[in-house]
Amino acid sequence: MSTTTASAVIVNVAAATKNDGTRAPSASEAANGGSTKKSEAEESFWRRHKEDLRHLLPYLWPKDQPLLKVMFTASVIFLLASKVANVASPIALKAAVDKIAKGENGYLQPILIYGALRFGANLCAELKDNCFAYVAAHASRGISLRVFTHVMDLSLRFHINRKTGAVIRACARGSESFANLLRYISFQIAPIFLEVGLVCAYLFSQYEWCFAVITVGVIAAYIGFTVPFTEWRNKFRREMVLADDAFNQKATDSLLNFETIKLFCAEPHITHTYDEALRSTQKATLKTTQSLAGLNLGQALIITVGITASLALAAKRVVEGKMTVGDFVLVNTYILQLYVPLNFLGTYYRMIKQCMVDVESMFKLLREHQEVEDLQDSKVLVLKSKADARVEFENVTFAYNPNERLILNRVSFIVEPGTKVALVGRSGAGKSTISKLIYRLYDIQGGVIRIAGQDIKRCTQRSVRLHIGIVPQDCVLFNDTIEYNIGFGKLGTGEVATTDEVTAAAEHAQFDDFVRRQPLGYNTLVGERGLRLSGGEKQRVAIARALLKNPPIMVYDEATSSLDTHTEKQIMVAINFAAQGRTNLVIAHRLSTVMDSDNILVLKEGEIVESGDHVTLHGKQRGLYRDMWEQQLNSKNSREDRVASAAALNGGAS
Repeated sequence: MSTTTASAVIVNVAAATKNDGTRAPSASEAANGGSTKKSEAEESFWRRHKEDLRHLLPYLWPKDQPLLKVMFTASVIFLLASKVANVASPIALKAAVDKIAKGENGYLQPILIYGALRFGANLCAELKDNCFAYVAAHASRGISLRVFTHVMDLSLRFHINRKTGAVIRACARGSESFANLLRYISFQIAPIFLEVGLVCAYLFSQYEWCFAVITVGVIAAYIGFTVPFTEWRNKFRREMVLADDAFNQKATDSLLNFETIKLFCAEPHITHTYDEALRSTQKATLKTTQSLAGLNLGQALIITVGITASLALAAKRVVEGKMTVGDFVLVNTYILQLYVPLNFLGTYYRMIKQCMVDVESMFKLLREHQEVEDLQDSKVLVLKSKADARVEFENVTFAYNPNERLILNRVSFIVEPGTKVALVGRSGAGKSTISKLIYRLYDIQGGVIRIAGQDIKRCTQRSVRLHIGIVPQDCVLFNDTIEYNIGFGKLGTGEVATTDEVTAAAEHAQFDDFVRRQPLGYNTLVGERGLRLSGGEKQRVAIARALLKNPPIMVYDEATSSLDTHTEKQIMVAINFAAQGRTNLVIAHRLSTVMDSDNILVLKEGEIVESGDHVTLHGKQRGLYRDMWEQQLNSKNSREDRVASAAALNGGAS
């Protein structure tokens, strides 16, 4: 009987070791861990992030969610109940075995109690997991929303420099890992030591001190081996995570630039790059798996030594008559109950380390500085009517970085309500920067920008942007229907555009005829980033979206620069309709599109060097505007000559 029991214990523990050892580590572990400075990595995670964790703990105990508090409390109660049942069940089994060994009746009652306790322990454990899962799901949702909102509130500078794949993964993993971190510590690690303490106390009080000492010694040796070995393995994990992040970034970049890859026939190069990233991930994963095998073998050896010593001592005491067979079974059962969950301590420790690094990546996002912030006393920008939409730049100075050259140097101009002012100049003159500053995507370093006499820096960003519409040079669309993309212009007001409103905006943008020719009409999908539409079609969507927003101020940021002449004329008709009754700021590359402007500002190296209408500026000999006009005119004539020559050659050949 003792041999069979001992064999079963060793086989079960060995099987648990194998299951733990073959559990493949997640490729997302320790995200960005390799980029952390050594001194920072050596610093305690809890000390470094205690303030961050303190702000996240209320998500597990929210003030306005009494049901969540009940669930959290219930999970703790069920945890304690499951551990008490675990410790009590071997005692009932001992009583049953002793009665059976002595041939006495009444063994059925302790057997039923044993079965009830075993089932009760499992039932309480499942109830504990389900109760905490409810709390964890709510916490993950709240934290995910907080991280996503923070990322969306970050400045344009952050989003220009971001790695999209890494940001998405950090957002997705961080919130879930926070709840898992507390679950592993509170409901996995702590219960193991609670049960160990209860069992050791029982063994010490009811049997020889040797059993308690062996149990404590094996546990101490197990932990003493597992923790430093796991720390040593972290370098392989960091290599694996860096390789995994690089692999995911390559995959994301390739998918986002699919069209560019096709146009330049770069599929072999991208395939080779992708394969190299996979190769690095494979090597790092192999190192991690091999080191995991060493960890599992060491753990199995320590556990086997403890099992063998305990079983040998118990068997000797049974033979000597100092212990009953029931006592032998009791010791074996306690060993099995302790060492099997203890065998997963290394797994839980690795998971905790993984969660720490995932949470740390999320904390890095949360600590990203919100460059453009509303002041504490910010007010809502008030425009009583379109007639009040006066835009004024007064000595505006701006540079993207303090140590770099000025993009705008003391720029001053006024756009009166109902007028059209154009900004022209060569590339890099600062034209598009002005549109970003009106939107408060950046804050200026000097001067003031006013709308209706109100300093926009002292107004909330949302209220400023609600009064401005823009038709950008490159209109990036959502991978959704045409109706959704046009109707998106009204979502900022808190309302959903009706189908009639979307249709009316499309008609004014001269886009309705194209849409109606599509089999699905306004339910036609535009593809990722609007790739299924041409440049002119995307511009019409942008105009329709801006018209649906119906702002008093409109900005056209080189809206026709990438279009052919025919499409440009059609788009200009739609733009001229959109400009009626509004304050308009046109940023143009082609000067022919701004000839009807009330005032044209010519920028050079961040300064306004000329201003006036088209006739005035064109009449200035050696003026920058006239020079640009003649260059574009010569370029246009040259293209027309080339087209005519090609046509003549084709006619002669035929």
